[in-house]
Amino acid sequence: MADSIEEAVSRALEDAPPRNFTETVDLAVNLRDIDLNDPSNRVDESVVLPSGTGQETRIVVFATGETAVRAEEVADDVLGPDELEELGDDDDEAKDLADDTDFFIAEAAMMQDIGRYLGTVLGPRGKMPTPLQPDDDVVETVERMKNTVQLRSRDRRTFHTRVGAQDMEPGEVSDNIDVIIRRLEADLEKGPLNIDSVWVKTTMGPAVEVPA
Repeated sequence: MADSIEEAVSRALEDAPPRNFTETVDLAVNLRDIDLNDPSNRVDESVVLPSGTGQETRIVVFATGETAVRAEEVADDVLGPDELEELGDDDDEAKDLADDTDFFIAEAAMMQDIGRYLGTVLGPRGKMPTPLQPDDDVVETVERMKNTVQLRSRDRRTFHTRVGAQDMEPGEVSDNIDVIIRRLEADLEKGPLNIDSVWVKTTMGPAVEVPA
């Protein structure tokens, strides 16, 4: 399986037309024989990629005190209760922040206020923060999230996720894809039978089917 994935990735990278920027490598997954009108059947998973995403992942942390100080070292932005309240009063700024940020992390104690001030903005985008428990190491959590992608089907049978960047080795990207497919097969009701087809492509390049 790993060899056939790597062959598909190599073809996708080779077939991509030259660009003056580094494209992402994306995976498209087509599902079958599954009722996605039932929310319990929908795919909604965070997956840590073993080879990383190959690109910058923007992470914002909501925190106070020592946690906020430590988060400053690794997060793109750290927001406290005052900034949270200000965002709650500025819908446009809150939407811009949500759209520009890949993942949010928040101290568990702040989650209730985040729900109150930003729930209507973050919720529909699937970007409610990952709660940080008192025993969790914020630096470790941020570093892990930098290598994380979200698999989210909502009610559609076809969904996409980032699996790497054009300048990564084919083997690195195929390792990432292998982890994603294994997670899907483990989580879907009928496992591999619920996966109709999987395709890999660069942002602007042609799609190449990943053999089952």
